Amino acid sequence: MPDDPAAPPPRDAIFQTDVPARLDRLPWARFHWLVVGALGITWILDGLEVTLVGSLSGAIAESPTLRLSGGQIGIAASAYLTGAVIGALFFGWLTDRLGRKKLFTVTVLIYLLATVATGLSWSFWSFALFRFITGAGIGGEYAAVNATIQELIPARRRGFTDLCINGSFWLGAAFGAIGALVVLDPAVMPPEIGWRAAFIIGGVIGFIILFLRRFIPESPRWLMTHGYPDEAAKVVSAIEARVEHETGKKLPPVPEQHLTLRSDIHEWFGPAVHALFSLYLKRTILGTALMAAQAFCYNAVLFTYALILTTFYDIPSGKVGWFMLPFALGNFAGPLLLGRLFDSLGRKTMITATYALSGVLMAGTGWLFAAGVLDAVQQTAAWTVIFFFASAAASSAYLTVGESFPLEVRAVAISLFYAFGIAVGGIAGPALFGALIETGSRHEILWGYVLGGVLMVIAAGFEAVLGINAERRSLEDVAPPLSSAVAQPARRAAVG
Repeated sequence: MPDDPAAPPPRDAIFQTDVPARLDRLPWARFHWLVVGALGITWILDGLEVTLVGSLSGAIAESPTLRLSGGQIGIAASAYLTGAVIGALFFGWLTDRLGRKKLFTVTVLIYLLATVATGLSWSFWSFALFRFITGAGIGGEYAAVNATIQELIPARRRGFTDLCINGSFWLGAAFGAIGALVVLDPAVMPPEIGWRAAFIIGGVIGFIILFLRRFIPESPRWLMTHGYPDEAAKVVSAIEARVEHETGKKLPPVPEQHLTLRSDIHEWFGPAVHALFSLYLKRTILGTALMAAQAFCYNAVLFTYALILTTFYDIPSGKVGWFMLPFALGNFAGPLLLGRLFDSLGRKTMITATYALSGVLMAGTGWLFAAGVLDAVQQTAAWTVIFFFASAAASSAYLTVGESFPLEVRAVAISLFYAFGIAVGGIAGPALFGALIETGSRHEILWGYVLGGVLMVIAAGFEAVLGINAERRSLEDVAPPLSSAVAQPARRAAVG
């Protein structure tokens, strides 16, 4: 990198590319379904992992080999979350530095090997270690996969696709709830074999994903901003030929939209810090507000879901899965049914609306819970309605932090906000709600719901003021690459 970054780069270090315009004008084809399936399944796996471990915790604790206490189960859960945070940060940094394809191959390999190993655990410490490594793989997946999906999906479909993929966490949760009912049924198999089989099957699914990802190319957008413009053009040409073959139609003409980039920048740490905390500071504040609010609300309710049902409604722990199933399906239905509106009505309108509505409904449900007017079915129905909207809101937070920052630091930005969300949602939210539930007072728990609702409404306010209209726009239009040859002052003036 030159000593003076503001100095004009050598003429041969500047090039023009139309890679983004070529990718964004492509019609939807089987190639895009491959991207969605092979990469997006990460969220299903995460939902499967979280739900299975929660549902299987009783059988794991009673395992004649492991004999885990309640405290050790909690430590293992913390190990998974800690691994997710460390994995997101480490692999997010490598994803921006070494490329998307290398990392989304490495992270799924780590996940599948650690998941199989979990099913073969022989002691508490081996179980906790393998859960930590599994979390690291999942955390790394979030950064590498989110960045790749956004860079390969056409701009006009990016919002809907991203929301549905992030919302598919709840498909995994539904599968986990059903799977737990099966593997813990003594009529099907002994519990000691059942919980181990559940993890091993998850690892086998990982092998299938690893095979499918062989057919996904490196992100042309990453290539073009890291000094490989010719390779980027070749990858796009191969994708174009594939899409044209799959659709059987001639592709639309390429818009006259070119980026002027420089290839002589090789160190991104300084520019990344400047982008996140100076050039795009407002977007960093917005992302923090959106992630913190949804993480607190989501994890506070999710991690104490069973406790509420068993403590206040006398639902047997073995029956909780039946109450989790409609809740999970409602969470997936939100992004699926509302997702297209984020591309048509717009990000700012829909994010503000879903956050505000979720917050108001959460506070209202808290009041009904405190008044004791809801039975277990009605309480589940209320949660399902709230999180129909909250799920779309939470998914839009990941969409926002992914598309709001320059390509060269996109994976790092995703990993930072993901780690922050895990820290807030995985620690603060469940800890507070758990303490409130221990009081045995519905009125004490009401304050937890009110706090969650207020946080969501505040986040809606941040979106209304600081949100950007990113719908149907090229990623490079929303946040110009740091390697752009355009002068910094002009780029700064363009930042919303």
